[in-house]
Amino acid sequence: MNGGCCGGKANGPGCCMNGKEDNVTMMSSSLFNPSEFQPLDPTQEPIFPPELMTQSNKQQKQLCFKGERVMWVQPTTLKELVALKSQYPNAKLVVGNTEVGIEMRLKNMLYPVIIAPAWISEMNAVQHTETGVTFGAACTLSSVEEVLRKVVAELPPYKTEVFQAVLEQLRWFAGPQIRNVAALGGNIMTASPISDLNPVLMASGSKLTLVSNAGKRTVTMDEKFFTAYRKTIVKPEEILLSVEIPYSKKGEYFSAFKQASRREDDIAIVTCGMRVLFQDGTSRVEEIKLSYGGMAPTTILALKTCQELTGREWNEKLLQDACRLLAGEMDLSPSAPGGMVEFRRTLTLSFFFKFYLTVLQKMSKNHSGTNNLCEPIPSNYVSATELFHKDPIANAQLFQEVPRGQAVEDMVGRPLMHVAAVKQACGEAVYCDDIPHYENELYLTLVTSTKAHAKILSVDASEAQSVPGFVCFVSAKDVPGSNITGIANDETVFAEDVVTCVGHIIGAVLADTQEHSRRAAKAVKIKYEELKPIVTIQEAIEKQSFLKPIKRIKKGDVKKGFEESDHILEGEMHLGGQEHFYLETHCTLAVPKGEDGEMELFVSTQNPTKTQEFAANALGVPSNRIVVRVKRMGGGFGGKETRNTILTTAVVVAAFKTGRPVRCMLDRDEDMLISGGRHPFLGRYKVGFMKNGKVKSLEVSYYCNGGNSVDLSYGVLDRALLHLDNSYNIPNVSSVGIVCKTNLPSNTAFRGFGGPQGMMIAECWMSDLAHKCGLPPEEVRKLNLYHEGDLTHFNQKLEGFTLRRCWDECLSSSSYHARKKLVEEFNKQNRWKKRGICIIPTKFGISFTIPFLNQAGALVHVYTDGSVLLTHGGTEMGQGLHTKMIQVASRSLGIPTSKIHISETSTNTVPNTSPTAASVSADINGMAVHNACQTILKRLEPIKQSNPKGSWEDWVKAAYENCVSLSATGFYR
Repeated sequence: MNGGCCGGKANGPGCCMNGKEDNVTMMSSSLFNPSEFQPLDPTQEPIFPPELMTQSNKQQKQLCFKGERVMWVQPTTLKELVALKSQYPNAKLVVGNTEVGIEMRLKNMLYPVIIAPAWISEMNAVQHTETGVTFGAACTLSSVEEVLRKVVAELPPYKTEVFQAVLEQLRWFAGPQIRNVAALGGNIMTASPISDLNPVLMASGSKLTLVSNAGKRTVTMDEKFFTAYRKTIVKPEEILLSVEIPYSKKGEYFSAFKQASRREDDIAIVTCGMRVLFQDGTSRVEEIKLSYGGMAPTTILALKTCQELTGREWNEKLLQDACRLLAGEMDLSPSAPGGMVEFRRTLTLSFFFKFYLTVLQKMSKNHSGTNNLCEPIPSNYVSATELFHKDPIANAQLFQEVPRGQAVEDMVGRPLMHVAAVKQACGEAVYCDDIPHYENELYLTLVTSTKAHAKILSVDASEAQSVPGFVCFVSAKDVPGSNITGIANDETVFAEDVVTCVGHIIGAVLADTQEHSRRAAKAVKIKYEELKPIVTIQEAIEKQSFLKPIKRIKKGDVKKGFEESDHILEGEMHLGGQEHFYLETHCTLAVPKGEDGEMELFVSTQNPTKTQEFAANALGVPSNRIVVRVKRMGGGFGGKETRNTILTTAVVVAAFKTGRPVRCMLDRDEDMLISGGRHPFLGRYKVGFMKNGKVKSLEVSYYCNGGNSVDLSYGVLDRALLHLDNSYNIPNVSSVGIVCKTNLPSNTAFRGFGGPQGMMIAECWMSDLAHKCGLPPEEVRKLNLYHEGDLTHFNQKLEGFTLRRCWDECLSSSSYHARKKLVEEFNKQNRWKKRGICIIPTKFGISFTIPFLNQAGALVHVYTDGSVLLTHGGTEMGQGLHTKMIQVASRSLGIPTSKIHISETSTNTVPNTSPTAASVSADINGMAVHNACQTILKRLEPIKQSNPKGSWEDWVKAAYENCVSLSATGFYR
């Protein structure tokens, strides 16, 4: 196999280290020639199943399903629905189940009767009246959106002000999947104080039609509609039948705004609907309504403010008075639920200011050419009135072409589709919880601590025993081996006397189904004696709650460096944690084999070996009795490098106790509760530098929040310290790294593994430095970049170093300076909307900092039909590692990728594997695969020489007939 990054062309024209122009000819911007594809034939597209289409013409019959605790009814007529609501006044009406489902699943609420009115024609009807558009309460938000878009396109703009506001709110309302099922009526009746639509409906004076056995009544959605948190004036036996959203009038203006932590698919912090109606032909306010969500337990109207503004001219004085009045009326207690009190109060004023400017702009457009009714908007204020729109995405991807003469079947360097892409797109890819259930299988639900730090006084599972399907409760006394676990042996399988974080596993409930196990787990009663917890880094520093040892890296003479510096800056930076949020949560299926303590584990893990080791330790058996199998993961990002073991060890203990297969896949809330995430960091720095921005000396302290155990915190801290310089040559460095022990779930590996935190703090002081010098940040950064041959603060000599060349190429290819001028010009012209541009170097050291982990193994089987089964020590989590290993084996053996298959990663085929982590798995496992393939080829060499024109299948068959082994292991270190 030819080595080198360019397929053996090192230092030649194809080498990426060669700066000559002929390197450009090796790049291609296209993957294929579109003309080679057959034209689209619409008749071959999948059609909607005809049988489902015929179902819509059949007369619907009332459906009723009864479970152990819940009855679900789907009526077909309004009369049936009204009768049911009269019979069960406390029943919940559900269309999309986007709220009730969450309450029952996550908030432990129970609704014995659920009525689904989705088939009621009156509740799905849309009517266009003289005063507005009436939607049935069961209309989905997607259908509301579709209807309103059509109306806005057909009617004059002055009549659709409210509709445009509704559409703007729906644009950021959850995702399309939710909008496709969530109903308009459900959004209203949920009565959420942070609803996106309720402030719009309230400010517009939308009318609601209610129906019951007593008849119909119409109410206006005003300040009296919401009576308390999640309560409305709708009587228990009444049903919301329809909602009329009114047309707007001439001289009426309407806007809606929402502020959330992120723009798309997020709940609001504050939301509002604002309406103003002017007296005909004037700028005098005839009527105004300002409705807010997120400022009280209900959606509210700013009644006092509206009253004071009525009759006033729409001018600067009104704006000032409105802000003063809103600041007084929209008050929040410092302890208000949701926090961010000052920010929320500020948002109420900001929204009104945006509304004020928007109305001014619309009035100036509507009355252009006539007498000026309002003040003109300053040109640099216009951006405040613009709705947010994403720019069209434009991108290009360049691919390095393979060297001339490379064999067609050699896929190394060629774009190759992920080997499981089709299965994943079609939903056929098998993940851990997709494995068919075993006979007699049990489901496990964890029982976790609700206290951050406490003594366990008692655990009472007696109530759980009355839940149908309950089998047993598992705790520390059931562990046959050692209850001590963890990377540093500082954790437990089950907590015994003390819990040290919320989510600390105390026990587990086993039942015949997932639902029964969940119910039983909630019934377990635990009594605590609370202890004082340490949660933040600041609290840990105050209490000196640190894990030992403390890490240090020094270079040069820091004191002398500060003495020689023109300026010295000090500061600190806080970085929060981050949740992994892999699509597939932690999952384990344990199957006891019934003899010799053997057990087979199907686990979603990046680390089969540690999973095997910890499971064996908990069961008190050798590792050779435990087989861990990993087909694929639905994402890992470091979160499944070690933390999957806290679930796996609990599951194997349960399987051992019962002698039956046990399965557990954590729900998202459980996973986020117990598994930890990225380490929060606090960086304190003191940097000395010259007037031209050249750094002379750096003193920095890194504190990371490790949580309640060591886990991988030392490795994360090490990497942060190794990245404290980012890409800058600092002559004198003194650094300290401290892991804080707190009462949070143990934080763990996360993409970058401390590197991002270390570099982010470096960029913080670099930005401060550039600002202090009054120099362009890109110039200061370039001035401090490493050169070829420099030594880092950990004494690595930089060889083959291309950073400065990359920097210059990036500036050039991005037209950085030209774009920076455009940004500066834009910012001068816009008071409220700003743009920015920046260039930052980044370094990242691949491989494990613990040297012995940089090893890998592989196993290659060649079958007599010429097909190859490949196994290696890495795990597939969507990153395409298996695809790359097939490419390596294809080139090594000289056969097409279609002949090579990878089934899974398992501890009984490749033992003692390193975790799939550290951005090194393709390198080390690829070399192990190559090594195994070379062994096979060496054995085949005499046969190939005797039959040089034979095929791969001929050589394999001959080898088998000559008793030549067609199986080989590979190893790399």
